[in-house]
Amino acid sequence: MRHRIAVVGSGPAGLAFARVLHRRDHPVTVLERDPGPAARPLGGTLDLHEGLGQLAMDKAGLLTEFQALSRPEGQAMRILDTDGTVLRDWRPRPYDRANPEIDRGQLRDLLLGPLDVQWGRGVTQVVPGAGDGVVIHFADGRQEAFDLVVGADGAWSRVRPAVSPVTPHYTGVTSIETSLDDVDTRHPDLARLIGDGSVAAYGVNRSLTAQRNSGGHVKVYAKFRAPVDWHTNLDLDDVEAVRSSLLALFDGWAAPVLDLLGHGTAFIHRPIYALPVSHTWTHVPGVTLLGDAAHLMPPLGAGANLAMLEGAELAESIAAASGPGDLDQAVRAFEEQMWARAGRWAKITTAGLERLVSPDPTEALALFDQVQH
Repeated sequence: MRHRIAVVGSGPAGLAFARVLHRRDHPVTVLERDPGPAARPLGGTLDLHEGLGQLAMDKAGLLTEFQALSRPEGQAMRILDTDGTVLRDWRPRPYDRANPEIDRGQLRDLLLGPLDVQWGRGVTQVVPGAGDGVVIHFADGRQEAFDLVVGADGAWSRVRPAVSPVTPHYTGVTSIETSLDDVDTRHPDLARLIGDGSVAAYGVNRSLTAQRNSGGHVKVYAKFRAPVDWHTNLDLDDVEAVRSSLLALFDGWAAPVLDLLGHGTAFIHRPIYALPVSHTWTHVPGVTLLGDAAHLMPPLGAGANLAMLEGAELAESIAAASGPGDLDQAVRAFEEQMWARAGRWAKITTAGLERLVSPDPTEALALFDQVQH
């Protein structure tokens, strides 16, 4: 029996889910509100962990292709004092593939492969319990019914209200993102500072991080504690005004570190939101959630990895389910497993954010020492 299954969202979670179902010859409808794959920037680079994201790629039959595209050297991490002194300089060992990096765009292209994504299908509401299954309402006024709707549509999920009234809360930490292009040619000093992977400096309640992507592209992130409306008197579209505000916020830091902000050509405001650490819900037949829709947590390297593995595991369980009752039982069992694992990681990442953007910058260094050892 082939169940009518839809996944809302074409991020890592939704695509891992769809790709594993596709591999098992099970039809799945992928619904994405963006009008096309190039509609907006996808963000920076992801490190896929052994036993999490890499396991998901293996389940999708894509591990070899992932290994060919990924950058093991991107695991390198350098930590500076605010005066520019190098405090730590970790380099990956040869053949170390524990957490290799891959650009989000490359990962999505790899997962998309043969999948038929329905672009421009914005979901407004999901209504369970209808006679013909779960009904999806679309922005264009249309409706469609499915046996199972999987919400993989991120922090502000339109599927989540069907199972949970909870919405994300502001963590108190804001992130401003900028980029450097062709860094090795245009900014060789910064290229040397960043190295093959990432460089970070931590001050009182603020941090600056730069992370290498492929092709000489670098993402820079300024994080700091502030009220959610801190920017009320600042035009976030005014590049020079944002730059000046950030340089004032990091006043006194070493010039080479501040140059990471000085050469950015555009700034993107990304306040950091999270769901409660142990977010669960009463099971609703025909609807479930993956990834950030289920357990949005601070961006410390776990979210996409968990999301991808959840998508792959749920797909395998569904492919093994034969009757309608088996489908619901598989989803229930998946949710219990997801909640337990995500709860553990949410505690780790919530505590990690507290230490990385802390009144005591030595907390960040101590956290990295723990991770590295």
